[in-house]
Amino acid sequence: MGPGDEAGGEDGARGVILFDGFCRLCSGSVRFVFRRDPEGRFRFAALDSEVGRRLLARCGVVPETTDSVVLVEPGRCSLRSTAALRICRGLRFPWPLLSLLLLIPPPLRDALYDFVARRRLRWFGRLDQCFLPDAELSRRFLDDEEDGR
Repeated sequence: MGPGDEAGGEDGARGVILFDGFCRLCSGSVRFVFRRDPEGRFRFAALDSEVGRRLLARCGVVPETTDSVVLVEPGRCSLRSTAALRICRGLRFPWPLLSLLLLIPPPLRDALYDFVARRRLRWFGRLDQCFLPDAELSRRFLDDEEDGR
C-alpha cells in the first residue's frame, strides 16, 4: 500500500499519528495534539510498536527507514511536513490555518521539516524509555491488537 492508498477503515477517528516514542519533541507533540483535539479525531502509536510497524507496512514504509511523523488516514498515508500540516487541519482553531502551508511545494516544506528533524534529539533530548501516556491520553493509543481501523 503506497502513501495514497487505503489505510484502513473508520471508527470515528480522523487518523492515527505514528511518532518516535523516545524523542522529547515528538512526545510533546502528542500531548499538544491531544489537548487541541477534544473530539478525539486522532489516535496515537509509537513508530516502533507492533501496531506502528504494521501500519507503516500497510503504507509501504519500511520502519527502519523513517523516524518521521506519519499520519495514517483512510485512503492516505502522509509523511513529514504533509503529515504535520494535515494533523493541524484536524485541530481546534487557529491551528487549521497552518494547513494553508500545504500550498507550498513539498520539497520546500520538507527541507524545513528535515532541518528540525535532524536536530530534534540534540535540541530537545531523548527519553530514557519510550513515552508513557497518562491514563486519559492512553485511551487514545492503539494497542498491539488493534490495526488502526
